[in-house]
Order: sequence, then structure tokens, then C-alpha cells
Amino acid sequence: MKALINGVRYNVEQCGNGFPLLLLHGFTGAASTWKPFCPIWGKHSTLLMADLIGHGETESPGDMARYDIKMAAMDLKELLDQQGIEKADFLGYSMGGRTAITFASLYPERVRKLVLESTTPGLDNPGDREARIQQDHKLADRIENEGLEKFIDFWESIPLFRSQLNLPEEVREQIRSQRLRNDPVGLANSLRGMGTGAQPSWWDKLEDFDFETLLITGELDEKFCIIATDMASRLRNPTHLTINGCGHAIHVEEREKFGTIVSEFLSNT
Repeated sequence: MKALINGVRYNVEQCGNGFPLLLLHGFTGAASTWKPFCPIWGKHSTLLMADLIGHGETESPGDMARYDIKMAAMDLKELLDQQGIEKADFLGYSMGGRTAITFASLYPERVRKLVLESTTPGLDNPGDREARIQQDHKLADRIENEGLEKFIDFWESIPLFRSQLNLPEEVREQIRSQRLRNDPVGLANSLRGMGTGAQPSWWDKLEDFDFETLLITGELDEKFCIIATDMASRLRNPTHLTINGCGHAIHVEEREKFGTIVSEFLSNT
């Protein structure tokens, strides 16, 4: 379905029947990331799979200010309001996880359970934030100067995704094809407006989360395993699971296992 939200036309896919579950993909991803989970999660949840601003079939405004991660969270709140949903479960991967944390920090009363895959609440050191802002701006410039295909070639080669080289070629081609359907303007502005450096640090908000939070990381993704361990030490009601032999994108590399873990967490009341 299409939803006009604060002046931006969003694409939102839906499947299943049950308690609302809002699913948020990572950078260069799209709502289609989550469709393979419809058969299992759809038994207990109504899946709302949104293309985040600048991604997929959602519009890619030229105004970079529109990509502020707090505005992205505000858009999600408006989506829930339009659907008459008072409270939902949230699952976010990487950039989508940062967006979910932002939403939960601003609107905690709208969250029942939170699932965070390979993500971070941000950077609390000003120097680290500034360095990351500069890095993300360089990546955005790269998209604009070299074009989307060359950028995706580079993006797929970074160490964060090295473990995905073990995936079947057909799966890797599906991921690449989806990435190439994104709008380069949207991706560049997403990096500048919603990057890890640009967003606020939400570390101090974690202790206020009074809902169950499931943290999932891949054993081979050491950086995000450490971050998740730190997050778990600050959360009131955390569960942290590390999946052996997995990298950053557990939902891709161990789809069946990931689906079962999330299903059990959401179904356990």
C-alpha cells in the first residue's frame, strides 16, 4: 500500500494476522527483505514492512533535512496513527535498528517488544561522531560522483559483509538486484541525514526502556557483538543472542534460525 506521511509517499507492504509488527530494513535495503518471514511470523503478527525514506519505492526527497532520523521516527508514528495502531512490536536491522531505537526513545509508550539485529544506539563521543559524519558524507559523494552500480560494488566488498560471500550465488544476486533498484539521491541523503554520526546518541535512553528487548548479533561481527553486550548491560529487560558462524545480516545468512528465534520471542507473552 501507499501512505502519504508528512508530505512523503511511503511504500508499506503487509502480510499476516495478529499483533502489529513493524519491520525496518538496513541501508540499501527495502521492505522486500522481510517477505520470506511472512509464513512464520504471519501466524502470530500482522507484518508492516516499510521502505524507509530514500529506499525502495518510498519517495526520495531532495531536501536532506527530511532524512533526519527523528523525522523518520515521526513518520513511523504517523504510519501507526493512520493504521489505528496504538502499540506495536518493532524489529530493526542495522540502520533500521537505529531507527527503531530512535522511535523507542521518543515514543516508548508505542512499543510492546523490541528486536534489534546488529545495530547501535549511536556514538556518544563527539569526536567519533564528527569522524563518522565525515565518513558518511564521503560515501554519499561517492554515490553521486561514481553512480549507484559502482557504489554497490564497493558496498558489497566491505568487511562487514564478507561472510555473505558464503551465500548461494542466487541469493547474492537477489540482494544485489534489490540494492540496485534504490534511488541514488535517496541513498546519498540517507547517509547524510540518517547516518550513525548524524543521529543523536540514545545510549542514556536505554535504561528507560521498560519493554522486553531482544538483541541478535552474529559471532563473526565482533564490533556489533561488543556493542550489543554493552547495550544489554544498560537495558532493563534484555536478551542477547549471538548466532555462531554468522556475520552482520543474520536474517539473510541464517534465515530459518533467525525466523524461529524472533517468532518465539514475539509469541512468548
